[in-house]
Amino acid sequence: MSDDDTADAPPADLDALVGEWWDWKQTAEALGVTVSRVRTWIREHQLAAAVPRPKAGQQVPAALVMDGEIVKGVPGLLTLLHDGHYDDLEILTWLFTEDDTLPGRPIDALRENRGSEVKRRAQAMALS
Repeated sequence: MSDDDTADAPPADLDALVGEWWDWKQTAEALGVTVSRVRTWIREHQLAAAVPRPKAGQQVPAALVMDGEIVKGVPGLLTLLHDGHYDDLEILTWLFTEDDTLPGRPIDALRENRGSEVKRRAQAMALS
């Protein structure tokens, strides 16, 4: 096991997969809510957050927010996958990884209102 294989560390490429990350304050500003509300939404699985790189602190992928709102389908998908025992790191890695059969990344499909197949795949994952 290498030093990069610790159980709590994010995948080495998560930061690169996601690209733009916002701290809780930036997320709150983008959504027009308080930082406390962002914290609550993360705890309630309406939003997902992770530590993208060592010592960065917990952050939210900017792509989870669009036009001042949480992207349609994200809260339900997060709840479904958490119920299936996935954590935010695993969920974010899946959401931001290219899938040629989709095509593209699941987060892009959600942002483009092509969420039906993403939801089907999440249901299959949660039940496996």
